[in-house]
Amino acid sequence: MRYIEPHGHMVSRTTDDYQAMVTAGCAAVCEPAFWAGFDRSSVDGFRDYFRQLTEYEPARAAKFLLPHFCWLCINPKEAEDLSLAADVLAMIPEFLEKPNVLGIGEIGLNRNTRNELKVLEQHVDLAVKHDQLILVHTPHLEDKLKGTRLIVDLLLSHKGVKPGRVIIDHVEEHTINHVLDQGFWAGITLYPDSKSSPPRAVDMLETSAHERIWLNSACDWGVSDPLAVPKAAFEMRRRGHTAEFVDQVLYQNPIRFLSQCAKFRLGEESVG
Repeated sequence: MRYIEPHGHMVSRTTDDYQAMVTAGCAAVCEPAFWAGFDRSSVDGFRDYFRQLTEYEPARAAKFLLPHFCWLCINPKEAEDLSLAADVLAMIPEFLEKPNVLGIGEIGLNRNTRNELKVLEQHVDLAVKHDQLILVHTPHLEDKLKGTRLIVDLLLSHKGVKPGRVIIDHVEEHTINHVLDQGFWAGITLYPDSKSSPPRAVDMLETSAHERIWLNSACDWGVSDPLAVPKAAFEMRRRGHTAEFVDQVLYQNPIRFLSQCAKFRLGEESVG
């Protein structure tokens, strides 16, 4: 089996995780910028973090023959500090030409506040200006539906946004079709407690059009599983889905979306 891990926070994982993922068939990992578990206090903290994503982590992954790509942003949890957000946004273009940077993400909303919406809009402006792909984080649990609607409305109102170049992540049963119906891609996150499980994810694949869906683990420093995607593949096969179906969802779909960025290449591997 082959698969792409399109959303994993590998700076918080061990080398054992890299080895296990490659052994399970992982062909590439993509790492969005995210919250470190605490609020960073300065733009220099973000600069060091972006260097970690664009210099150190790709080198660490390469030791296990795993291509590593990343996304850059200031996370919604840190967007309440508008001054810091402005400084980080001004600094991001310095890194956009790095060979493993795919776009802007994971941007979005946390508590659906005015400041979060303002910084989200600024990120979208930046992505459109520099012709970048966009990866969007939707809020957790009780804030998810409202937040997803706010995000979709903001994206649709921006004349420069092309829905096919945007993936809205962490969708659940009550948000997935709202995202897909507007032409966006949808990410289903296999994460204990606050997101989805393999059985729920496969339920969504069976009840929604799966051509613009990817599955990811969002593994990080919390209780999470870097092998959640191949475990979902087992659930698909257990229900009778073909190996071709599994390959389309877990390998070909991520490649179709990510290949819209010319820097996403997997050597001689290709879709099909």
